Amino acid sequence: MKLCPVSAWTIAAGVFSAGLVLGAEPSPARVWFGTYTGASSKGIYVSSLDLVTGALAAPTLAAESPNPSFLALHPNGRFLYAVNEVGTFAGKPGGSVSAFAVDPATGRLRALNQQGTLGGGPCHLTVDPPGRNVLVANYGGGSVTAIGLAPDGSLGPVGSHIQHVGSSVNRQRQEAPHAHGIYLDAAGRIALVPDLGLDRVFFYRLDAERHALSAAEPQPFASVKPGAGPRHLAFHPNGGFLYVINELNSTITAFAWDAAQGSLRELQTVATLPPDFTGDNTTAEIAVHPGGRSLYASNRGHNSLAVFSLNPATGRLAILQHQSTLGRTPRSFALAPGGAFLLAANQDSHEVVAFRVDAASGRLSPAGSTVALGAPVCVLFAPDPGR
Repeated sequence: MKLCPVSAWTIAAGVFSAGLVLGAEPSPARVWFGTYTGASSKGIYVSSLDLVTGALAAPTLAAESPNPSFLALHPNGRFLYAVNEVGTFAGKPGGSVSAFAVDPATGRLRALNQQGTLGGGPCHLTVDPPGRNVLVANYGGGSVTAIGLAPDGSLGPVGSHIQHVGSSVNRQRQEAPHAHGIYLDAAGRIALVPDLGLDRVFFYRLDAERHALSAAEPQPFASVKPGAGPRHLAFHPNGGFLYVINELNSTITAFAWDAAQGSLRELQTVATLPPDFTGDNTTAEIAVHPGGRSLYASNRGHNSLAVFSLNPATGRLAILQHQSTLGRTPRSFALAPGGAFLLAANQDSHEVVAFRVDAASGRLSPAGSTVALGAPVCVLFAPDPGR
């Protein structure tokens, strides 16, 4: 019997809930937080989220590291990588990436080594599915870097470095290229890079063996509206759609994604703000629920999470809700394993807040759990609860 998408969403959520009723209670989910370091933060912190109650444990320091603003796990879960969002490394211009071994019992991190990224202010990174490469977006440098990985999880030398060039219409924020994220398609063959400074999403072919990136053909990039400022992106679980959050004009652009060709076709652009909002705002993070029927985006200024319904047949979005993040400047957020909870990192009010996700609609409500943490920037869950 073929299920309609609504039924599939409800059943997927029901399977998660049924596990609780039948006694297969999920273990707490491990979660790490990247931060901007200073008086109230020393690096990367680890915590756990109760997947029944939504209670978040007080974070503890997992490893000291300078400005580990974004984190990524190795596919085997044994290693964790952090960008160090700094302007110089080893006395030379450019930031760095730090590699850590994960203690499976505690989630604490043991430093392995560091590698320069050849670009200033690295702000985002990802690891390819085979675990052979770390790919880095350098915001300040306006470039992307591929770094090889050794079997022990340590960082090798830089395999390739590509410098973006140009500017766009916003003279304050788009005076130069600013690569703001780097993501791989499901096959791990194409890296997509939203560049805030150029109003483009670039496509690069990844040669995993050679640790090399090269411009993709036939479509090396897709454009968004001038002045939009693409920041991050998220794929739909079905692999057919991709969503780009635009920082400067507070919008999301929906695209159809052709995985075979490595190309995008624009479907729709929607606002992340209520129509009556008149203050200053920039967007930050975006995520699609694993059930594929809702999408979430963070507003900094409005200090909210915009919740959209998502039609998995057409890829189109419709606004459902604006949920306050109960703090200031939600830099990042992430959905917990199973999709029943969401954690929002409020950078300027120095806290992480838990929200419950309604299984039927995808709407958010406060879960009643907030923990203090200095300048939280990134939320990264371990893929399996309790690991």
